[in-house]
Amino acid sequence: MESAPSALLGELFARSPDLLFIASADGALLHGSGGLREALGPGVEGGALLADLAHPDDRAALAAAWSALLQRGEPVSFDVRLRDGGGAYRPLSCTASRSSSDRGAVLGSLRPAPTAAAAPAATEEELSTLRLKARILDGIAEYVEPIAIWATDGDGTYVYHQGKAIAKSGLTPGQHLGLNVFDLYAASPDTAAEMRQWYDGQVRRGRSEAHGTYWDTWLIPLRSAPGERVDGVLGISLDVSDSKIVENELRIQIDRIAAQQKVIRDLSTPIIEVWDGVLTLPMVGTVDSVRTAEVMDSLLRQIVEKRASFAILDLTGVEVVDTKVAAHLVELVTAIRLLGADGIVAGIKPTVAQTMVALGLDLSQLNTQRNLRAALNYAIRTMTRAQAASLAPSHPAPGKPPSP
Repeated sequence: MESAPSALLGELFARSPDLLFIASADGALLHGSGGLREALGPGVEGGALLADLAHPDDRAALAAAWSALLQRGEPVSFDVRLRDGGGAYRPLSCTASRSSSDRGAVLGSLRPAPTAAAAPAATEEELSTLRLKARILDGIAEYVEPIAIWATDGDGTYVYHQGKAIAKSGLTPGQHLGLNVFDLYAASPDTAAEMRQWYDGQVRRGRSEAHGTYWDTWLIPLRSAPGERVDGVLGISLDVSDSKIVENELRIQIDRIAAQQKVIRDLSTPIIEVWDGVLTLPMVGTVDSVRTAEVMDSLLRQIVEKRASFAILDLTGVEVVDTKVAAHLVELVTAIRLLGADGIVAGIKPTVAQTMVALGLDLSQLNTQRNLRAALNYAIRTMTRAQAASLAPSHPAPGKPPSP
């Protein structure tokens, strides 16, 4: 490790308003002047690499100049943009030389780059607008309870990390400053790959769960100027855990109500096998199109499974049906006949009969009975006659005596 500067030199560094630094041969910042710490923040000390503070586009030029300094030993000058404590890159001119007392150390000074100095200074109105925007952003982050605001630069390094909702995820505001989002999620390649898509210029919004909290997040690409490449991402995350809990509870209640309604429908339209080959379907209450369609599917399936010969639709408990339901009932009887069974409609009320007649449907083929008892008697008599006919002896052929 390189030797430390003398106490006098250290005192001068600490008090100097100039942007001065002492670095190791590999570019690690060992000491920074008071002016440098004020300009770039406390991160310029403690072994931070100069290359890590440099803008990604300037790192190649920095490496080339540093290599030339170490090889030739002559002072070098180069322009570089260094990240300050707020995450912004400041254009600076750097002059560096090898230490005469310690050849393993590099002495350097920084000053505003000529291009930056030549740039037109912001007007007081523009500065006032920028300060107002900063206060608005900080105010939202500090006082709006369920919000977290963060931003990353072009390399994925956090340059802003504030908001009251951050504490709910087990973190502290500003904890991720200076950390790289891709390094934080390096253990999850799929997540890291998804994060790299944030820089494709599209605004995204999605919900996710992290740190035990449900977040509704907007991802907004940032550009230094319109038309330029994306050099950062702004993230605004809302804690929606409470609404998510309410949503889950409502979904559970809706599913429970749907299940209860199904049970009620099944109980109100039970398909009963009252006799061998005879099914009856007593319908009670209000009959709508949805319920009629469900009944049709269930009844036709039961006819096939039980090989029924008769299906009785008992409408004794039905007071009113609409025109669509009446048409469905006629279609149901027709479908029963196509399956080889006989469909019987029993207990039709006068109001239901009027509705069916008003439709102008062909009711000539519709088998109707006064009530359920009459329908059962009809089905039993019909089956008895059919059974007797099947057991009757066949007539002998003419001229041949019957068998003894």
